[in-house]
Amino acid sequence: MRFSVDSWDPSYDSGVELEALPQSEVQVDTTIEVSTAKWAPIPASQPDAQRRDLLFVDGVRRIDARVWIDDAATGVIEAGRSVAGICASYAAGVVCCCQHGAHLISSEVRRGLFTAAVTGTHIPIAGSTYVFHRVVAGSDVAVAAALSNAVQRALTDLEIVAAVQTRAAGSHGAVADNLLIIDGPLRDRAHLPRALGYVKTHQAQYLPPELNSVVAELETAARTPIFAIATGWQRYSWYLRLPCTPAGPWAGVVRLEAAPTLDLSEAVALANASQQLLARFASVEYKDSRAPQNLVPIAGLERQLRHRLGDASRLYREIRSAAPFIS
Repeated sequence: MRFSVDSWDPSYDSGVELEALPQSEVQVDTTIEVSTAKWAPIPASQPDAQRRDLLFVDGVRRIDARVWIDDAATGVIEAGRSVAGICASYAAGVVCCCQHGAHLISSEVRRGLFTAAVTGTHIPIAGSTYVFHRVVAGSDVAVAAALSNAVQRALTDLEIVAAVQTRAAGSHGAVADNLLIIDGPLRDRAHLPRALGYVKTHQAQYLPPELNSVVAELETAARTPIFAIATGWQRYSWYLRLPCTPAGPWAGVVRLEAAPTLDLSEAVALANASQQLLARFASVEYKDSRAPQNLVPIAGLERQLRHRLGDASRLYREIRSAAPFIS
């Protein structure tokens, strides 16, 4: 029996499980760059003589405590019933990779109390505050998901703030024409100039089965033709294979997204640039359990941001200490 082993850490599930993934029902146009009949891997062109700087944007989140808020005083909820909430810390930042190495340009940490309780208030602790965010939850069953989604939205907003401020600052190599790599889909961030969404794992099959074979044929740094995805929001997209140990047909494959407001020529230029620039940042198996998709600058940024979230056990103790004094 011949088999290969996916280098992706099994504790994160698989980077892609095509047999388990549903065929996406969204509208996909595979004729954006070439006709469907001409779909084939596109090899990387010769790299530019000038090594361009790259900006990487990412964020991290952590639940510091789960709380219950007595909301009966409002008369909205029957007596004796408490409302769930979470105290979360989250941070976003930007790292610049240039010929002199990688350096952190900006980072910001925020803390929030996310709950559907009408009587929720800020929770002050030593040196910081968990800011109250009112969350609208549809039902008791959906409460946990609503709270988690609210934290994610707050994190996404903070990532946008970090990216916009970095573009505006124009310092440390962060000028407007540098390529901005956003870890995750481009949703809500497509307005950022020269930005690409970087999707490490695959949640749906966007291509028809006959074109998935083109993805399997990709060599290192090769990409598929560009296709357009139309869901609640539109975007250009393409698949790219990073350097990796030979394994399954989709080993080392990531999906990139670009704003639909771009001209096709601009989207093609960004797709070609992604082939030239991203391969050199691919992680390796002995250093990263999510290699090669978890790019080295993104992994380093995540470590820095998690450190800046602060000590979780200390924050938990301070939240518990503050509980009797919040009214």
